[in-house]
Amino acid sequence: MLGLPESIRACLFDLDGVLTQTAKVHQAAWKRTFDEFLRGRDPAAAEFSQADYNTHVDGKPREDGVRDFLASRGITLPEGTDGDPADAATVRGVATRKNELLLRELDEHGVQVYEGSMRYLRAVKDAGLATAVVTASANGEQVVAAGGFADLIDTRVDGVVAKRDGLRGKPAPDSFLAGARALGVLPAEAVVFEDALSGVAAGRAGEFGFVVGVDRVGQADGLRERGADVVVQDLDELL
Repeated sequence: MLGLPESIRACLFDLDGVLTQTAKVHQAAWKRTFDEFLRGRDPAAAEFSQADYNTHVDGKPREDGVRDFLASRGITLPEGTDGDPADAATVRGVATRKNELLLRELDEHGVQVYEGSMRYLRAVKDAGLATAVVTASANGEQVVAAGGFADLIDTRVDGVVAKRDGLRGKPAPDSFLAGARALGVLPAEAVVFEDALSGVAAGRAGEFGFVVGVDRVGQADGLRERGADVVVQDLDELL
């Protein structure tokens, strides 16, 4: 009924781009942040692109996204501190600027969900499977609440939890493994749902029982290459 192996007891969902349409908002915030930063250094610098987002940023903790993208442009910044202002030329400063833009957009426009994914999430709960949201976002709790589906999620591993517990960001499997532990299941008994290349790689690295790639931006081949067992455009295709 759910399109999953019979051995699966739990579902671990990425948030932005799988359950909610906030991946678009994240990408827009990253683009504005990086384009302004790059132009400040070199007015002729190439803009931040969809490919940059997919390869270097999507699914990762904010600071990792800053480091990895800027490294791809040959730029290294000092780390800075949590108190750095949004205009500081540090990893923390750039990450803060991005988060400020994201929160402003969410405050103005709210959180839109993928209706097909909501249908699937309800079917998962009706079938008696455990559920978790696993996201690099430090705003996971707010996004789930604003999306109106907190009652369908049993546990959450987000950027706040990852920082508290010292979990490495995707493509390391740490956050998904923490989600499985919180639900009391083995990785082999859980399925990972991810739209990010780094997230699918994390699901495969954690030796989860099944990995579903969600292709929102035309990267189905990349999701398969990184280990997705199946690729769909929306989760209700599995029903």
